[in-house]
Amino acid sequence: MASSSPKKETKDPNEVKEQGGFLGKVKDFIHDVGEKIEEAVGFGKPTADVSTVHIASMDLKHTDIIVDVLVTNPNPIPIPLVDINYHIESDGRNLITGVIPDAGTIHAHGSETVKVPLSIIYEDIRSTYEQIDPGSIIPYRVLVDLIVDAPVIGRITIPVEKSGEIQVPYKPRVELQKIKLADFSFEETSAILHLNIDNKNDFDLGLNSLEYEVWLGEVRIGGARLANSTAIEKNGSGVVEIPISFRPKDFGSALWDMIRGKGTGYTMKGCIDVDTPFGPMNLPFNKEGGSTQIKQAGDSP
Repeated sequence: MASSSPKKETKDPNEVKEQGGFLGKVKDFIHDVGEKIEEAVGFGKPTADVSTVHIASMDLKHTDIIVDVLVTNPNPIPIPLVDINYHIESDGRNLITGVIPDAGTIHAHGSETVKVPLSIIYEDIRSTYEQIDPGSIIPYRVLVDLIVDAPVIGRITIPVEKSGEIQVPYKPRVELQKIKLADFSFEETSAILHLNIDNKNDFDLGLNSLEYEVWLGEVRIGGARLANSTAIEKNGSGVVEIPISFRPKDFGSALWDMIRGKGTGYTMKGCIDVDTPFGPMNLPFNKEGGSTQIKQAGDSP
């Protein structure tokens, strides 16, 4: 019996053409609907810009910088800020590189200021700068990459940058110019310490507060933290008067030498909080082996 070969099914070309046209129309329809939904809902790419770079604090060892980045989210839903990559360079040389993970969320149809804290430690960058002396000016360039997970668009990176300068401050020179007695008693004496603060920096210092401890000879006569508003001009000096009380009998026979006007050895240490064009600074001071005089209330300056 002869076997019959299977018949090949053939499709009508017109039918195939109609199906292709139908599927194409469906795809185009879905694409158009998607675009219209995206336009109607308002999905878009977030933007960012560095609004300010300010110095949070500065001392003789390091500088803390806060970079304020304004991020705008045009979308109707919050977007997560996945990571913040930061990089600080100076004259093309790398100073600091790091990552801040899980940096928060940007609200829908809103703007948020994201604060990026950075710290430049002078000792860590000595390999980049052979010599970092007081008065040195360090130019810097901050580069920040904000990585966000945006709807529809997906994960994107938004780069921003800002440049500026940091000046390494001089340590202030604080000396006890004189001690002026106000009310003398062997049990307790009130006096005024006249402190001379020398500013060797090329910028003014706005003194806000002063913390100190003072020793006359081997005897500690006091210490405190005082609020005091005084402006000290660049490359200039200023005098701060501090009220204090101590017990003269604690000095023994050395007291008479002090009262007779002979020089008295002293030691003083502490720190001053000041405002500068570069931001607030906390500057320590230490004076050992100094000499001062005790003057009566009626004595000439």
